[in-house]
Amino acid sequence: MSAAPPLLVDRIDGVLFDLDGTLLNTAPDLVHALHTVCAEEKAGKPAADLAARYVSTGAVGLVRLAFPDADEDVVERLRWRLVEIYEASLCVHTVPYNGVTELLDELNSTGIRWGIVTNKMRYLALPIVEQLGLAANCRTLVGGDTAPRSKPHPDPILHALNDLGVSPANAVYVGDAEKDILAGKAAGTQTVAVTWGYTPPGQNPHDWNADYTIEHPRDFLALAAHT
Repeated sequence: MSAAPPLLVDRIDGVLFDLDGTLLNTAPDLVHALHTVCAEEKAGKPAADLAARYVSTGAVGLVRLAFPDADEDVVERLRWRLVEIYEASLCVHTVPYNGVTELLDELNSTGIRWGIVTNKMRYLALPIVEQLGLAANCRTLVGGDTAPRSKPHPDPILHALNDLGVSPANAVYVGDAEKDILAGKAAGTQTVAVTWGYTPPGQNPHDWNADYTIEHPRDFLALAAHT
């Protein structure tokens, strides 16, 4: 009988996670901010479940969803207003996804270093991470304004790996958007796509050519390493 393949967690030194749609369900607070902008502009509000699927496109993507005919100047004005509203209520309804806390506890117990790489501005991401009790064990938090270029460029992931002291070959990047997988591959890490996040209509995480695709945070611990 052949031996079972080794677990991925036994072959790596570090894990980096996207934030929105991967570790945390931030959509309720972001959609609230978008709906507030719509109300101020006396415009129709996109359905909350549809708007949630555009969270991975950032503030600009959310504004374009609600105001598809707006020109660049209007989009920029509304983007700033959305961020202003969001900053005032960052963590009202935001929570970790079911199973995320247990996954991070397991990584902590095994000594695997982990951190966060997000395109959210760091000044917005940090208070959320702190309020939800993740900051103590998070070894690095790289925001969209930390490295010279944001995802899908590899710069943020390489910056975070330098913080962790982990080589790309011994690291994994986990995310809910295709740009996450592209960034991880460009940085030289293994990649994990998650299916519970904010996948825009017409996209499928199984089509992103990630090394692994998982349906629940607990599935990460059961991944078999490539041999």
